[in-house]
Amino acid sequence: MILQDRLAPRVGVFAWTLFDFANTAFYVVVLTVGYPTYFRRIVAGASDQADLLWGLSFSISMVIVALISPVLGAVADSGLGKKRFLAFFTALCISATALLYFVESSMIVEGMILLILANVGFEAGLVFYDAFLPEITTEKHYGRVSGYGFAMGYVGSLVTLAVAFPLYAGGFDIANLGNVRESFPLAAGIFMIFALPLFVFLRERRPEGRLSATVARAGFARVASTVREISKFSNIARFLIAYFLYIDAVNTIIIFSGIFAMETFHMELADIVVFFAMVQTSAIAGSAAFGWVADRIGQKRTLNVTLFLWIIIVASAGIVQDVTTFYIIGVFAGMALGSSQSVSRSLMSHLTPPDKKTEFFGFYSFFGKAAAILGPVIFGFVASQTTQRAGILSVGILLLAGLVILQRVKDPSAKIRGNGRLSDPGLPA
Repeated sequence: MILQDRLAPRVGVFAWTLFDFANTAFYVVVLTVGYPTYFRRIVAGASDQADLLWGLSFSISMVIVALISPVLGAVADSGLGKKRFLAFFTALCISATALLYFVESSMIVEGMILLILANVGFEAGLVFYDAFLPEITTEKHYGRVSGYGFAMGYVGSLVTLAVAFPLYAGGFDIANLGNVRESFPLAAGIFMIFALPLFVFLRERRPEGRLSATVARAGFARVASTVREISKFSNIARFLIAYFLYIDAVNTIIIFSGIFAMETFHMELADIVVFFAMVQTSAIAGSAAFGWVADRIGQKRTLNVTLFLWIIIVASAGIVQDVTTFYIIGVFAGMALGSSQSVSRSLMSHLTPPDKKTEFFGFYSFFGKAAAILGPVIFGFVASQTTQRAGILSVGILLLAGLVILQRVKDPSAKIRGNGRLSDPGLPA
């Protein structure tokens, strides 16, 4: 019994990180490598607005998620339970991803609708997944556990790319399009299999409740209350604004990276898979290493380094001409990607009051998703009117603005050393 009690937290952490392994199958196949290039070349290939259509699809999905994520977080905090919401949105993502197999040439509307549904399921589920972090570890270890989750996710993306590579080897040749489409249900299957341990082994502290109009109203009421009270948490507000800006740029770079590699550097689909394998490998090191560093020097200092690195990456991608240099940029982008995502999540955990974790993570998700509404449309519009290089350079302004505002955020994690704990992580500035 004693051994079981000791192993339970570790099993819970492992099951939680394994969900990151699972959902990156969708992330890498549908958002970054397979479906973006398939959509650009096959589904919307006849349209000169293909980049704009892709960005618009992603932005519409983010509008939906941005509108519902604060409410979902508040309802879960009211006692309904995070697991059942996570299960619903995971099933939505998996189902829509599998159905992409049936999307063929010129099926633009169908392809956009399924992408929207799949991404809503993916992103809305992350509201509840992220909110489990304070339940599975101590405040002192937020950074490293968050980093472990992202590192496991990047391992999952490498495994997915390795499994899908034979399907992509023939590129967009007419005879190989069926193989490319097969990668979509493949990603759905990987997501489903490796997500199951979370639902089986991870214990949820809050008791399960019943969905009712009363609970829903309570969720809306808590959101309204949080909006009124957010002025009391000016430090959190400043961080959310900074996050809004820099994560917009990061999300935009991610969803257009495969298209950028194909159209600007004329890379074949198999070459893009290899490129992203390199990116994911460096991201594993970045998420784990920077999570460890963040627990020692503070989350804000680590984010400063990461965002400065992102600015250099964007500037370089906008001017380099040869593919070899682009590969090198991809390696550094992977390191910055792993760090910016995992450290942002752990910093948010430090900033929020203990009794409002899920609700505030709903707003954290809201700002992250709302940010992704504008960036892809801007990139798509600029790229459609000028060049993709101009589009990628435009997001550098968002990174710089986010970095500037981040300097005004007080980092409570910098005060946590050794056995010390912060008494009020949500202390107003």
